Amino acid sequence: MKQWELTLVGPECSMEEAIATLDRVAVRIVMVVDQERRLLGTLTDGDVRRALLKQKALTTQVSDVMCSKPRTAGPSWSRERIMAVMDTYQLLQLPVVDADGTVIGLETLHELLTRRRRDNPVFLMAGGFGTRLRPLTHNCPKPLLKVGDKPILELILERFVSSGFHKFFISTHYMPEMIREHFGDGSQWGVSIRYIHEDEPLGTGGALGLLPHDEIDAPLFMMNGDLLTTLNFENLLEFHQEHQGAATMCVREYEYCVPYGVIQSDGHRIRSMVEKPVHHFFINAGIYLLSPELVKSVAAKTRVDMPTLLEEEIAAGRDVNMFPVHEYWLDIGRMEDFQRAQQEFGGL
Repeated sequence: MKQWELTLVGPECSMEEAIATLDRVAVRIVMVVDQERRLLGTLTDGDVRRALLKQKALTTQVSDVMCSKPRTAGPSWSRERIMAVMDTYQLLQLPVVDADGTVIGLETLHELLTRRRRDNPVFLMAGGFGTRLRPLTHNCPKPLLKVGDKPILELILERFVSSGFHKFFISTHYMPEMIREHFGDGSQWGVSIRYIHEDEPLGTGGALGLLPHDEIDAPLFMMNGDLLTTLNFENLLEFHQEHQGAATMCVREYEYCVPYGVIQSDGHRIRSMVEKPVHHFFINAGIYLLSPELVKSVAAKTRVDMPTLLEEEIAAGRDVNMFPVHEYWLDIGRMEDFQRAQQEFGGL
């Protein structure tokens, strides 16, 4: 059970029980939820003090003394946005809820300010030609195209930096000098950046063979350099460590609607008709966590794509797990995706 789950109580919980929960957990908040974990309200030390000043009995249900309209954060909110809301409203905690109002986490000011330094290497793939975004990529590599006022790759780097990661590798091939000039050695962000150059494209997984394998002693993040996401990298790392697979692939739910009526038959006889059925699939989100052993298994100058590499692991009987991404995620592969990113960026 995660720490924030210990703060969940039902509306019928007494104030005395809620006080005991406040004393027991490290965060100074109780989240009041229904049976489906939808947030009904919150209770803090301040709410308790105000209730006692009104001479409310300790047997009073929390639903009578809680804050029934608490401030909340969405699953796609960035660290900066959460901290801005906390600063504006002088909050120490902010429940995280999904579109249905279901509690899926809790952000605290203390954790946001003291997130520890993480030594996991991060490998950002920035060597693609970006052919589908021409003419924008005629004179600029796709990862350096700006969304808002910053290049895509810089936005990715900053999200990792804000989560405590400091050891970065960037793979290059197309216009590598522009990427090196922009990011340098990483000192501008207080991190280390080294470059892995592919003289010839080695596929989405082949660049792993060019990494300094003797330095890879912790699970390695690998991410395409053309993605915008507010994925919580710490949650991904926690999941990967818990399930101990050779790799964890982030996946995104994809919905496809057949634009026609679909017929199911038995020979010439129709058994059923479904008008425009919707099918749900999980697709590769272009973000991975790889065990050191898997990284080191890729020999130098080997051409291999990530799906093939992971299929080989599965065939060998090693676990490859998937981690659904429910946060904001956008693959900027086409011109319409790039234009959409410009419109949506301000809300991240």
